[in-house]
Amino acid sequence: MRVIYVAGPYTGKTINDTFENIIRARQHAYRLWQQGWAVICPHANSAFMDGEDVETTREMFIQGDLEVLKRCDAIYMLPGWSTSRGACLELKRAKEWGLEVIYGD
Repeated sequence: MRVIYVAGPYTGKTINDTFENIIRARQHAYRLWQQGWAVICPHANSAFMDGEDVETTREMFIQGDLEVLKRCDAIYMLPGWSTSRGACLELKRAKEWGLEVIYGD
């Protein structure tokens, strides 16, 4: 079974926007599972673990996410991915590592 990583916006302008981003990512992840992928969805993995020191926590998660991404076969870019600093970095690394890139609709 091939492994795919879901990338896209996590943080929103409000806590509700962040919640909606997590739900959207989970919906796409579920569809990918139904298509036969083993799915890594960091939105669900670290949901609301931001903590008080948001910048330090964000950097810690981005570094961990990149480590996980490195071990995947493909990356799935959620709609709106280009507005996410983290997703842009993940896509750049995925291309450098030769992962298949799939753009969601």
